[in-house]
Amino acid sequence: MSEDFVVKVSTTIDASVAQVWEALTTPELIKQYLFGTDVISEWKEGSSITYRGEWEGKRYEDKGTILKLVPEKVFESTYWSSMEGLADKPQNYKKVTYTLVPDGDSTLLTLTQDNNATREGMEHSKKNWTTVLEALKKLLEKKD
Repeated sequence: MSEDFVVKVSTTIDASVAQVWEALTTPELIKQYLFGTDVISEWKEGSSITYRGEWEGKRYEDKGTILKLVPEKVFESTYWSSMEGLADKPQNYKKVTYTLVPDGDSTLLTLTQDNNATREGMEHSKKNWTTVLEALKKLLEKKD
């Protein structure tokens, strides 16, 4: 695993940690900011998590295992993407961690993803995760 190619992106969301946590762990909300992806999980440590959808006309099914689930604080899972073209083997799984920190009435959300094989892969993942966090922020900050 290359420590050099770790993605880290953060954003401050004008929403409570409870609201941000709900958006990270509610399939109906996830679908709204994660490229229309359907997420299936029991939402318990040790349970599987599956991401299904279609991207640019290609069906995908990505998966992982929830490693840590501390409500309103940390959501950590392994993650393997069928789109990367790598075999479904333990060494090809990444670890994705969402960390939530209250900041007044807002929440600082930080996402890290390890095990990116190349600088190009890391930059691609960073671009994707930045897009995801921006969409999540927009979803939660929309004014009624």
